[in-house]
Formats: sequence, C-alpha cells, structure tokens
Amino acid sequence: MSKSTRERALADNEARAVAVNLRTSAQKLNLVAASIRGKSAEVALAELTFNKRRIAEEVKKAVQAAIANAENNHQLDVDRLYIAEAYVGKSFVMKRFRARARGRVGRLLKPWSRLTVVVREREEAA
Repeated sequence: MSKSTRERALADNEARAVAVNLRTSAQKLNLVAASIRGKSAEVALAELTFNKRRIAEEVKKAVQAAIANAENNHQLDVDRLYIAEAYVGKSFVMKRFRARARGRVGRLLKPWSRLTVVVREREEAA
C-alpha cells in the first residue's frame, strides 16, 4: 500500500526549484531575488551572470533548475518562461564565539537561507 497522490501545488503552466542551505543571510539573498522577479528567464539569467554579489551564482543555478524542471518534467516552452515568484526564507543559524578583551566573548551569527524560484509560461498573445 502506498500513499495516495496529492494534488499538484502549482498550476499546469508553472514549475519550481528550491535551493536549500545557501550560506548567506535572507536579507542579502532577497536583494538578488528581487532583481529578477517578473523578468523573462533569459533576461534573468543574463542579469545573474553579471551580478557582482557572490550569492548570485547560486541563484542562477536555482533559476536554471526551475527552467530545466519546466522543460523536462512539465513540457513547457522555454522561450516563453518568466520568473513568476522568487522568495526567500530563513534556515538555521550557526552560532560561533570570538574571544574579546578582558575575558569577554563576542557572539558571531552565521545565517543560512533557502530560495524558491517559480517559473511560469506566458500566455499566447492573441
């Protein structure tokens, strides 16, 4: 006996990719994600290629994965895809300590985050 299949969370013209355990804060990652929201997939990839931020490379991998999912798993047209959603969530925080003056300690927080990218196929212009 297996579980019954549940309904697909996305529409038929959408595909998703999730990048987990990205080594940056959610606030910094959201700056890069906001720069590609609503843009076509091709333009978003070009923008991420030349973005100066370190995490842009990981965001680019997530966008490429979403495009590949759309093409291979859902048979969507790659040329009509755009970034419908790109949202960021917090993951765990590593806590480290650094010795400070007079026997005290400075706390270091090393946050991790996750990124979800949803691509959608544009409707045909009639």
